[in-house]
Amino acid sequence: MGADNDRNVTIAMIARLAGVSVPTVSRVINGRSDVAPQTRERVEDLLTRHGYRRRPPSRRPRSGLVDLVFNDLDSPWAVEIIRGVEDVAHGSGVGTVVSAIHRRTSSAKQWLDNMRTRSTEGVIFVTSMVAPPLQAELSRLNIPVVIVDPAGVAPQEAPTVGATNWAGSLRANQYLLGLGHRRIGFIAGPPQLMCSRARLDGYRAALEAAGIAFDDTLVRPGNFYHEAGYAAGTQLLALPDPPTAIFASSDQMALGVYEAVRKRGLRVPDDVSVVGFDDLPEVRWCSPPLTTIRQPLAEMGMLAARTVLRLARGEKIESPRVELATELVVRDSAAPPADR
Repeated sequence: MGADNDRNVTIAMIARLAGVSVPTVSRVINGRSDVAPQTRERVEDLLTRHGYRRRPPSRRPRSGLVDLVFNDLDSPWAVEIIRGVEDVAHGSGVGTVVSAIHRRTSSAKQWLDNMRTRSTEGVIFVTSMVAPPLQAELSRLNIPVVIVDPAGVAPQEAPTVGATNWAGSLRANQYLLGLGHRRIGFIAGPPQLMCSRARLDGYRAALEAAGIAFDDTLVRPGNFYHEAGYAAGTQLLALPDPPTAIFASSDQMALGVYEAVRKRGLRVPDDVSVVGFDDLPEVRWCSPPLTTIRQPLAEMGMLAARTVLRLARGEKIESPRVELATELVVRDSAAPPADR
């Protein structure tokens, strides 16, 4: 097939012959750096062999905007991520458009339609599963994507920014074990999120390392929100042999446990120790101040913004998968178990 027939050669055809996705071929054609060298060579060879005539990429005028997309905006940790993104965006002379798509296909479609009209420079998704059609359309438009705390396995071409969830959970539970606790309740996050699964795995690893058998009666489901922490804490404290400590997978759920403890006529940490995860600004002012795992939410937002702006400028990034360190912040909500 010669160059005269190039109009019959489609990107989809090249993708099929190369055994890669259409977005991958699009990235090769547009000179993007986030393609493996062997894949790039294979695609380039097929493009040449089949006489695909490259058209100059249509350069969208700089919009001076970055899209920041959440599933929901009703959590304090979302504010921390927004703060980090806006710090970097403002310093780069770029505005931030914040949206919530509420996990609905119709909302995602409406967001995509709105985004097309403003020619965004890049998109940051937070705790989202980016559907393949959406990812393909963004790739077709040559709009870079970065995912913060991906819900599942992120598309290979999308850089991700997360935190060391497993290590943070391990450290929190090692701390409680070091205080002498042997029955530690665990309140999980949404099971579809990778960060939730990592925190459960860290809890199990800490128990295993201490020679303590995993007891699923001490594990309760949650969703990162206050009400779930209250419900799970109430259930755990009602057990015939209740835990002496509870590790909640988010600060909001930990504060829900505080309420459950109070309703039962008990006190934190005299009767029950509580540890959270996130280190939201307000937890240092609750009573007692919450011991928690600090997740660098603002820093995650800052790194995501820097990454998406670098991609928008056509720059190469050092690593497509980055996890920022978590750390234990000891305050007053955990103590050695009371004698029973």
